[in-house]
Amino acid sequence: MTRHTDVLIVGASVSGLSTAEALRRNGFDGKITLLGAEPHLPYDRPPLSKQILSGAWRPERTLLRPPRMLADLNLELLLGRPATGLDVASRTVHTAAGAITAETIVIATGSTPRTLPAPPGLRGLHVLRTLDDALALRDDLAVSGTVVVVGEGVLGAEIAATARQSGREVTMTGLLHAPMVTQLGDLAAGRLADLHTGNGVRLRLGVGVDGLTDRGGEVTGVTLASGETLPADLVVVAIGAVPVTDWLAGSGLTLENGVVCDAECRAAEGIYAVGDVARWHDLTADAAIRLENRTHAAEQAGVVAANITGAERPYRPVPYFWTDQYTTKIQVHGTITPDAEAVVVDGDPATDRFVIRYERAGTATAVLGWNMPKQARMQRQQLVDRQRPATPAHAP
Repeated sequence: MTRHTDVLIVGASVSGLSTAEALRRNGFDGKITLLGAEPHLPYDRPPLSKQILSGAWRPERTLLRPPRMLADLNLELLLGRPATGLDVASRTVHTAAGAITAETIVIATGSTPRTLPAPPGLRGLHVLRTLDDALALRDDLAVSGTVVVVGEGVLGAEIAATARQSGREVTMTGLLHAPMVTQLGDLAAGRLADLHTGNGVRLRLGVGVDGLTDRGGEVTGVTLASGETLPADLVVVAIGAVPVTDWLAGSGLTLENGVVCDAECRAAEGIYAVGDVARWHDLTADAAIRLENRTHAAEQAGVVAANITGAERPYRPVPYFWTDQYTTKIQVHGTITPDAEAVVVDGDPATDRFVIRYERAGTATAVLGWNMPKQARMQRQQLVDRQRPATPAHAP
């Protein structure tokens, strides 16, 4: 059976739902179909590594919108149906339950976690991407004593903090020399390392992972390239994610670290991509980039919805993400690069309340707030000004 819809959004997480909501706000009254691989109503992912993993929230609190508000959007929700293929010419998406054709397709399939080689079904080994992942990890965490988190990025650091606050012995390992150093720069990453060690997390950083050890089908540890084995009865792998594009193989779309799009997030005529899966041409950087964070997904969805309804707007974001670890709240506006100079412009790192501005050749490129969100937002204006296209001079 083949269905037909006006706009088909493939992916029912924040970027997909935000696209549908923005279309309705823009006055679009056609049929919108939201196709989701998971059986759950659209939910938020940031709480998974914190409130859900700790048990502070019940799963329903992660819902992006209650069922009543979803009903008001007048969407056709098709959940638990992964897309299996795309025909670009006819704008047809295939699923195991049948095909769906559309006037416009929005690809919002997100990303999937990288993993480590392991025997099939190894107990005690986890990744964290979905609500079901978080609930399974929470159950195992409740009966585990020793946890190793493989990965020193945002997700790995948040999981380590939550596991430590749950009373577990926690070791964080990874190739880089400090937690989140690529996202925060050396100064703030050093403070984050102190925060974790001060809370009892053992850091074994700057060394690669050779593999896992197991006994009787259960994980027992992580072997490092140095030869050391970190004992564990629970291992969480948080070494990044890859965009979900396998279902697009042979579609004719350009796939290179995501779905390659133009500045308006258009991958082909009548086909757009949004969120983690989209790699679009950023006019400010004059380069193809891909971002993985919640704020970006929602903002990009607004631009895609505007373009579907005829706006032809380029997507020019000021990247933004936040992380909460222990009682510390960190916000980053812009992009921190290794060659940027870090200047403390407010507060004092010694007091755990400060703002850092990152500069390259005298130009602000990023702002970081450490327990100072309002002050960081004030500094962000300099980055917004950089994104505005220059106004062409009028001829005399």
